[in-house]
Amino acid sequence: MIPQPMHTPSEFLPGTVALVGAGPGDPELLTLKAVRAISAATVLLVDDLVSDAVLAHASPRARIVHVGKRGGCKSTPQAFIEKLMVMAAREGEVVVRLKGGDPFIFGRGGEEVEALRAAGIEVQVVNGITAGLAGLTSLGVPLTHREHAHGVVFVTGHAKPGDSGTDWPALAATARNAKLTLVIYMGVSGSQQIQTELLTGLPAHTPVAIIQHATLPQQRHAVTTLGQLRTTIEREGLGSPSVIVVGDVVYGVAAVSEQNTLSRRSA
Repeated sequence: MIPQPMHTPSEFLPGTVALVGAGPGDPELLTLKAVRAISAATVLLVDDLVSDAVLAHASPRARIVHVGKRGGCKSTPQAFIEKLMVMAAREGEVVVRLKGGDPFIFGRGGEEVEALRAAGIEVQVVNGITAGLAGLTSLGVPLTHREHAHGVVFVTGHAKPGDSGTDWPALAATARNAKLTLVIYMGVSGSQQIQTELLTGLPAHTPVAIIQHATLPQQRHAVTTLGQLRTTIEREGLGSPSVIVVGDVVYGVAAVSEQNTLSRRSA
Protein backbone atom coordinates (compact mmCIF):
# COMPACT_ATOMS: atom_id res chain seq x y z
CA MET A 1 0.00 0.00 0.00
CA ILE A 2 1.40 3.41 -1.01
CA PRO A 3 1.16 5.95 1.86
CA GLN A 4 -1.04 8.93 1.08
CA PRO A 5 0.32 12.46 1.51
CA MET A 6 -0.54 13.96 4.87
CA HIS A 7 -3.24 16.61 4.75
CA THR A 8 -2.06 19.76 6.47
CA PRO A 9 -4.92 21.95 7.69
CA SER A 10 -4.44 25.68 7.64
CA GLU A 11 -5.09 25.85 11.38
CA PHE A 12 -4.86 23.56 14.38
CA LEU A 13 -8.50 22.60 14.77
CA PRO A 14 -10.61 20.89 17.45
CA GLY A 15 -10.69 17.14 16.99
CA THR A 16 -7.25 16.98 15.35
CA VAL A 17 -3.79 15.96 16.54
CA ALA A 18 -0.42 17.51 15.74
CA LEU A 19 2.84 15.69 16.42
CA VAL A 20 5.20 18.56 17.16
CA GLY A 21 8.98 18.45 17.38
CA ALA A 22 10.18 20.49 20.34
CA GLY A 23 13.75 20.42 19.07
CA PRO A 24 16.84 19.55 21.12
CA GLY A 25 16.02 21.74 24.12
CA ASP A 26 16.90 25.35 23.37
CA PRO A 27 13.48 27.05 23.00
CA GLU A 28 14.93 29.49 20.46
CA LEU A 29 15.35 26.56 18.06
CA LEU A 30 11.60 25.95 17.87
CA THR A 31 10.04 26.57 14.47
CA LEU A 32 7.38 29.26 14.13
CA LYS A 33 4.85 26.56 13.25
CA ALA A 34 5.72 24.61 16.39
CA VAL A 35 5.12 27.70 18.53
CA ARG A 36 1.77 28.26 16.83
CA ALA A 37 0.73 24.65 17.43
CA ILE A 38 1.77 24.71 21.09
CA SER A 39 -0.12 27.98 21.61
CA ALA A 40 -3.27 26.59 19.98
CA ALA A 41 -3.34 23.31 21.92
CA THR A 42 -5.99 22.63 24.55
CA VAL A 43 -4.30 19.34 25.48
CA LEU A 44 -0.55 18.69 25.31
CA LEU A 45 0.97 15.24 25.79
CA VAL A 46 4.58 16.01 26.62
CA ASP A 47 7.75 13.89 26.62
CA ASP A 48 10.29 14.07 29.45
CA LEU A 49 12.95 15.76 27.34
CA VAL A 50 10.80 18.81 26.55
CA SER A 51 12.00 21.79 28.58
CA ASP A 52 9.80 24.11 30.64
CA ALA A 53 10.93 26.99 28.43
CA VAL A 54 9.24 25.30 25.47
CA LEU A 55 6.05 24.77 27.50
CA ALA A 56 6.00 28.49 28.26
CA HIS A 57 4.39 28.91 24.81
CA ALA A 58 1.34 26.88 25.90
CA SER A 59 -1.95 28.55 26.76
CA PRO A 60 -2.52 28.88 30.52
CA ARG A 61 -5.85 27.13 29.90
CA ALA A 62 -4.25 24.10 28.25
CA ARG A 63 -4.14 20.74 30.03
CA ILE A 64 -0.57 19.43 30.12
CA VAL A 65 -0.08 15.68 30.52
CA HIS A 66 3.46 14.41 31.02
CA VAL A 67 3.97 11.07 29.29
CA GLY A 68 7.57 10.18 30.08
CA LYS A 69 9.77 8.68 27.36
CA ARG A 70 13.42 8.40 28.30
CA GLY A 71 15.91 5.59 27.82
CA GLY A 72 16.73 3.69 31.01
CA CYS A 73 13.75 5.14 32.91
CA LYS A 74 10.20 4.01 33.46
CA SER A 75 8.17 5.07 30.43
CA THR A 76 4.49 5.59 29.75
CA PRO A 77 3.31 2.67 27.57
CA GLN A 78 3.09 3.66 23.92
CA ALA A 79 -0.38 2.13 23.53
CA PHE A 80 -1.64 4.28 26.41
CA ILE A 81 -0.28 7.47 24.82
CA GLU A 82 -1.99 6.61 21.54
CA LYS A 83 -5.25 5.92 23.38
CA LEU A 84 -5.04 9.30 25.15
CA MET A 85 -4.55 11.12 21.83
CA VAL A 86 -7.53 9.40 20.22
CA MET A 87 -9.78 10.01 23.23
CA ALA A 88 -8.88 13.69 23.51
CA ALA A 89 -9.35 14.30 19.77
CA ARG A 90 -12.76 12.60 19.85
CA GLU A 91 -13.71 14.89 22.73
CA GLY A 92 -13.04 17.88 20.45
CA GLU A 93 -9.72 18.96 21.92
CA VAL A 94 -6.89 20.51 19.95
CA VAL A 95 -4.27 17.89 20.73
CA VAL A 96 -0.51 18.40 20.49
CA ARG A 97 1.84 15.51 21.06
CA LEU A 98 5.02 17.38 22.00
CA LYS A 99 8.15 15.35 21.41
CA GLY A 100 11.83 16.07 21.91
CA GLY A 101 13.80 16.60 18.70
CA ASP A 102 11.85 15.57 15.61
CA PRO A 103 8.76 13.31 15.78
CA PHE A 104 9.94 11.19 12.87
CA ILE A 105 13.53 10.60 14.03
CA PHE A 106 13.46 7.93 16.76
CA GLY A 107 10.36 9.54 18.24
CA ARG A 108 7.91 6.73 17.41
CA GLY A 109 5.96 9.31 15.45
CA GLY A 110 5.37 6.83 12.64
CA GLU A 111 3.58 4.48 15.01
CA GLU A 112 1.46 7.31 16.37
CA VAL A 113 0.45 8.51 12.91
CA GLU A 114 -0.61 4.98 12.00
CA ALA A 115 -2.70 4.65 15.18
CA LEU A 116 -4.39 8.02 14.67
CA ARG A 117 -5.17 7.36 11.02
CA ALA A 118 -6.60 3.96 11.92
CA ALA A 119 -8.92 5.72 14.38
CA GLY A 120 -10.01 8.24 11.74
CA ILE A 121 -8.28 11.18 13.44
CA GLU A 122 -6.79 13.93 11.29
CA VAL A 123 -3.09 14.31 12.09
CA GLN A 124 -0.27 16.53 10.96
CA VAL A 125 3.43 16.59 11.81
CA VAL A 126 5.52 19.65 12.62
CA ASN A 127 9.20 18.87 12.28
CA GLY A 128 11.79 19.87 14.87
CA ILE A 129 15.58 20.07 14.88
CA THR A 130 16.97 16.73 15.93
CA ALA A 131 19.64 16.49 18.64
CA GLY A 132 21.98 14.60 16.32
CA LEU A 133 22.28 17.70 14.18
CA ALA A 134 22.10 20.32 16.92
CA GLY A 135 24.66 18.59 19.13
CA LEU A 136 27.59 18.75 16.73
CA THR A 137 26.47 22.13 15.38
CA SER A 138 26.66 23.51 18.92
CA LEU A 139 30.39 22.69 18.80
CA GLY A 140 30.80 24.60 15.53
CA VAL A 141 31.25 21.50 13.38
CA PRO A 142 29.14 20.12 10.47
CA LEU A 143 27.90 16.57 10.03
CA THR A 144 28.96 16.51 6.39
CA HIS A 145 32.01 17.96 4.67
CA ARG A 146 33.25 17.62 1.08
CA GLU A 147 36.63 16.35 2.24
CA HIS A 148 35.69 14.33 5.31
CA ALA A 149 32.10 13.03 5.12
CA HIS A 150 29.94 12.46 2.06
CA GLY A 151 26.84 11.62 4.07
CA VAL A 152 25.44 10.99 7.52
CA VAL A 153 23.61 8.06 9.12
CA PHE A 154 21.26 8.51 12.08
CA VAL A 155 21.08 5.23 14.00
CA THR A 156 19.72 4.10 17.35
CA GLY A 157 21.87 2.32 19.88
CA HIS A 158 18.80 1.01 21.68
CA ALA A 159 17.13 -1.98 20.02
CA LYS A 160 13.47 -2.91 20.38
CA PRO A 161 13.03 -5.86 22.77
CA GLY A 162 13.44 -9.07 20.83
CA ASP A 163 15.18 -7.27 17.95
CA SER A 164 18.82 -8.04 17.17
CA GLY A 165 19.44 -4.32 16.66
CA THR A 166 21.94 -2.59 14.41
CA ASP A 167 24.54 -4.60 12.52
CA TRP A 168 27.45 -2.48 13.75
CA PRO A 169 30.23 -4.31 11.85
CA ALA A 170 28.34 -3.86 8.55
CA LEU A 171 27.64 -0.22 9.35
CA ALA A 172 31.29 0.38 10.22
CA ALA A 173 32.43 -1.07 6.91
CA THR A 174 29.92 1.08 5.03
CA ALA A 175 30.94 4.20 6.94
CA ARG A 176 34.60 3.58 6.15
CA ASN A 177 34.05 2.88 2.44
CA ALA A 178 31.51 5.65 1.83
CA LYS A 179 33.04 8.26 4.19
CA LEU A 180 29.95 8.61 6.37
CA THR A 181 29.41 10.29 9.71
CA LEU A 182 27.60 8.07 12.23
CA VAL A 183 25.22 9.76 14.68
CA ILE A 184 24.18 7.34 17.39
CA TYR A 185 21.17 8.10 19.58
CA MET A 186 20.52 6.30 22.89
CA GLY A 187 23.92 4.66 22.72
CA VAL A 188 25.51 5.43 26.08
CA SER A 189 24.31 2.32 27.93
CA GLY A 190 25.40 0.06 25.08
CA SER A 191 28.57 1.97 24.22
CA GLN A 192 30.93 -0.88 25.06
CA GLN A 193 29.29 -3.23 22.58
CA ILE A 194 28.96 -0.45 19.99
CA GLN A 195 32.66 0.38 20.36
CA THR A 196 33.75 -3.26 20.10
CA GLU A 197 31.69 -3.95 17.00
CA LEU A 198 32.50 -0.69 15.21
CA LEU A 199 36.19 -1.43 15.70
CA THR A 200 35.80 -4.41 13.36
CA GLY A 201 35.49 -1.97 10.47
CA LEU A 202 36.81 1.39 11.67
CA PRO A 203 40.29 2.18 13.03
CA ALA A 204 40.73 2.82 16.75
CA HIS A 205 41.92 6.39 16.05
CA THR A 206 38.58 7.36 14.43
CA PRO A 207 37.51 10.57 16.20
CA VAL A 208 34.35 10.55 18.33
CA ALA A 209 32.35 13.25 20.11
CA ILE A 210 29.85 12.58 22.87
CA ILE A 211 27.40 15.45 23.50
CA GLN A 212 25.09 15.36 26.50
CA HIS A 213 22.07 17.67 26.90
CA ALA A 214 22.67 19.24 23.48
CA THR A 215 21.88 23.00 23.28
CA LEU A 216 20.82 23.25 26.94
CA PRO A 217 22.69 25.35 29.52
CA GLN A 218 23.97 22.15 31.15
CA GLN A 219 25.40 20.79 27.89
CA ARG A 220 28.64 18.83 28.28
CA HIS A 221 30.79 17.14 25.68
CA ALA A 222 33.96 15.12 25.29
CA VAL A 223 36.11 14.43 22.25
CA THR A 224 37.93 11.13 22.06
CA THR A 225 38.66 8.22 19.73
CA LEU A 226 36.66 5.12 18.98
CA GLY A 227 39.21 3.02 20.82
CA GLN A 228 38.65 5.13 23.97
CA LEU A 229 34.88 5.64 23.68
CA ARG A 230 33.68 3.67 26.70
CA THR A 231 36.63 4.73 28.86
CA THR A 232 35.90 8.40 28.09
CA ILE A 233 32.19 8.09 28.87
CA GLU A 234 32.97 6.54 32.25
CA ARG A 235 35.80 8.94 33.09
CA GLU A 236 33.74 12.05 32.21
CA GLY A 237 30.54 10.75 33.79
CA LEU A 238 28.52 11.29 30.61
CA GLY A 239 25.03 9.82 30.57
CA SER A 240 21.67 10.07 28.84
CA PRO A 241 20.46 11.92 26.93
CA SER A 242 23.56 11.99 24.75
CA VAL A 243 24.41 11.62 21.09
CA ILE A 244 27.60 9.93 19.95
CA VAL A 245 29.10 11.22 16.71
CA VAL A 246 31.69 9.03 14.96
CA GLY A 247 33.71 10.20 11.97
CA ASP A 248 36.43 12.44 10.64
CA VAL A 249 34.27 15.58 10.88
CA VAL A 250 34.89 15.44 14.62
CA TYR A 251 38.48 16.51 13.95
CA GLY A 252 36.93 19.93 13.46
CA VAL A 253 35.91 20.15 17.12
CA ALA A 254 39.54 20.29 18.19
CA ALA A 255 40.30 22.81 15.46
CA VAL A 256 37.43 25.07 16.55
CA SER A 257 38.48 24.77 20.21
CA GLU A 258 42.07 25.69 19.35
CA GLN A 259 40.92 28.69 17.28
CA ASN A 260 38.66 29.90 20.11
CA THR A 261 41.57 29.63 22.53
CA LEU A 262 43.80 31.66 20.20
CA SER A 263 41.04 34.29 19.82
CA ARG A 264 40.69 34.64 23.58
CA ARG A 265 44.46 34.99 23.97
CA SER A 266 44.55 37.65 21.24
CA ALA A 267 41.79 39.57 22.96
